[in-house]
Amino acid sequence: MKSKILILYFLFLIFGCQEEKRTSSSLLEFIPANASLIIKINSFDSFKESIRNNDFLKRFKSSKTYKEIAEVVNNLDYVRPQTSSLLAFSKSAEGKWGYTLVTAFSPDIINLNSLKNKTIESLSTEQEEINRYTIDGSVFFASRLKDKIAVSSSQSLLENLSRSFGKVEISKALQKLFKASGTTKPASIFLHMDENTELLGSLLKNNPEIETSRFADWLSLDIDLQLDYINLRGISMVQDSTKNYLNLFKNTTPLANTIQNFAPKNAEAILSYTFNDYEIFAKNKREYLGHSVPEDSLFSTVEEIGCIYLNSKKAVLLNTYGSETIAEYLGEMQVGSLDFQGNEILELGQSDFLKKLLSPLITDFDAKYVTVLDNAFVFSEEKEVLQTVIRNYKNSNTFQDTPVYETAMENIASESTILYISDSDGIKDVLNAHFSKTFIQDFTKSKLKPTVYGAQVVADKDIFHTNAIINAITPKKSNRSISKSFSLNLENEITMNPQFVVNHNTKTKEIVVQDADNTLYLISRNGKILWSKKLDGRIQGKVHQVDIYKNGRLQLAFTTNNQFLVLDRNGEEVKPFVKSFEGGNLNPLAVFDYDGKKDYRFVVVHNEKIFMYNNKGNIVTGFTYIEAEHPVLGAPKHFRIGKKDYLTFKLSDGSLKILSRVGKVRVKVDKKIDFSENEIYVYKNKFIVTDKDGILYQIDERGKMSEANLNLNEDHGLDATSKTLVLMNNNELSIRGNKVELDLGVYLPPKIFYIYDKIYISLTDIQNQRVYLFDSMAKAIPNFPIFGTSPIDLNDVDNDRKLEVVVKDQDNSIIMYNMN
Repeated sequence: MKSKILILYFLFLIFGCQEEKRTSSSLLEFIPANASLIIKINSFDSFKESIRNNDFLKRFKSSKTYKEIAEVVNNLDYVRPQTSSLLAFSKSAEGKWGYTLVTAFSPDIINLNSLKNKTIESLSTEQEEINRYTIDGSVFFASRLKDKIAVSSSQSLLENLSRSFGKVEISKALQKLFKASGTTKPASIFLHMDENTELLGSLLKNNPEIETSRFADWLSLDIDLQLDYINLRGISMVQDSTKNYLNLFKNTTPLANTIQNFAPKNAEAILSYTFNDYEIFAKNKREYLGHSVPEDSLFSTVEEIGCIYLNSKKAVLLNTYGSETIAEYLGEMQVGSLDFQGNEILELGQSDFLKKLLSPLITDFDAKYVTVLDNAFVFSEEKEVLQTVIRNYKNSNTFQDTPVYETAMENIASESTILYISDSDGIKDVLNAHFSKTFIQDFTKSKLKPTVYGAQVVADKDIFHTNAIINAITPKKSNRSISKSFSLNLENEITMNPQFVVNHNTKTKEIVVQDADNTLYLISRNGKILWSKKLDGRIQGKVHQVDIYKNGRLQLAFTTNNQFLVLDRNGEEVKPFVKSFEGGNLNPLAVFDYDGKKDYRFVVVHNEKIFMYNNKGNIVTGFTYIEAEHPVLGAPKHFRIGKKDYLTFKLSDGSLKILSRVGKVRVKVDKKIDFSENEIYVYKNKFIVTDKDGILYQIDERGKMSEANLNLNEDHGLDATSKTLVLMNNNELSIRGNKVELDLGVYLPPKIFYIYDKIYISLTDIQNQRVYLFDSMAKAIPNFPIFGTSPIDLNDVDNDRKLEVVVKDQDNSIIMYNMN
């Protein structure tokens, strides 16, 4: 189908857009007159970054096709446009394809200072002085044109550009598209369709089944590249006087596509054409074909023509608003019939009428069988295809309910003049029909994850809105919900954030919580109090679970204001881990398990004093840092970077101690830091910490410190893992640089959870009593926020791979939610 030109150009643009620069309308005067492809770059850095991070393009970087295209434009890595730019591709005098980049001139636009293997020559011509740059054997050229600079892969392109400057009339269609192109996306592409057949070069097979030059006159597309998503959206323009494919649909209005309601769920692709007036379409078709064609008033009630691609077979659909005339015509051609699940399948004596009457939309198809579903006629070359369509239609097992269709429709309008959607198998038919063996091999070797490919054209008077996507398939949306598992009221106010702990007998999770009367509770996953124990003080920080006897039976370890305690599963004290400290004011307990062998180190901090105990409750004599220079803030922490262990201590005077296992200085930090309330973390193999002025400090293993003023408020929140940095400032949450603006409120610090290979970030607004949950890309988890007044704990309580949330409800109650 010629509509697949959309897919063809879409794929070419993806592989042809290796380089990036930015534009202003005046730059059109500086491009070669015969340019076939023009890239307008609105943001050099963001476009370069989006290309680098796009998963689809990453998988093609080792391909022959990608390398060939990259080789043409690789010298543009040395160009640093500071303003908008145009990148044009055209033929040189030698008959070779080359690029020309035009942007505003600046003295450091080409910066080669750091390169050693380079030469720069000045070449004088009749018009301009041209510089020739040679870097590692690769050559490119540059020349001043008024206040612009042109960089090109070809000297002759620059010479011709200089000679023709100001003498060439810019296409009105190009000017119109240029003006309408977006400025919010990193870049836009403009294609002169008449000039692009040769440019596709190695991408197309020698005799492709399409004539790209007859699709439209000009095509303009804004480029949007995300991690696993590519979108090209813009406008196609045609002239009334030309026989372009899109003129088949001029003066028509698109309707809602319905083919997805008839295609089986296992279809590889669907293709749909709609129009509000078949007679206008028929008139356009006669003009396009340019010769006498049979009158086709037979199909005057047709408003959609579609194709279903199924197991390398095809079915053609005609959806109508009145089926009587067509039914009579088909009845006259009937030579046989069979019944299948209550539907009659007719065998037709003539099979070429569709391609005669509906060319060029339908070609190479023999309509040997037909059935009727509602007002739609479905044709096929084999009756088994229709049986599959009927069976799935009656079982409501159709394409509209697939992740492929749902993913595509997130970025495609519901009413299309032309609509094409396929999965990774369906796109192979397009590739085999139109693309070279080399490109097909590259595509196959790329090992793309399941992907949806979509293209859409929407007729709108004299223009055609064009949209194409490549998107990683998202799982079919389920009816996910959050339900209350239980709520439990205690007699006194709850003073400790509820926390999940493991029941080592059942391997399920239970909950520990403490109230204002210093009573500690163990609560079952059903909301039943298993035991309670009165403590002599409030628990500091969190409760740790340990296995001090290495027998699989877990204990609870923690500090109160003046005690270090270990309790067994029944709440009984484990001797000798009942240690009291006169004067109180203990820090939260730290528990280190250096090698994962359950040889624990329990670290209790009492002002400046530091006590490290082993599994037997004895002081570890080899640890020498037993008294800090000033009171220690919070709980010490243990990190491992490579094969080295690091223990960190924040002191009240602003000192940061980074020690070895035995307490010796491993990393010396000279600068004093006015620590914020946040902990120290290791992020990308560097220690990070913030101060009250909102400055982020990064310290490497050699003690080298860097500072970044993030302009954070004093009460900002921070959490981090080795690869994920999360910041909360005012009402703005930042996760890996992705920012989310939340409602005004009073937010507790963010908290990272890593469960089943997925990162979750929770956040609690105690002013509005709402709990938020996000993924690692800062996308909200469905059905959040929920009600809550404390930080949450998140885990799979009953090992069904569905998560539960526990949080304070009211002052004296907790609630557990099920995430279904």
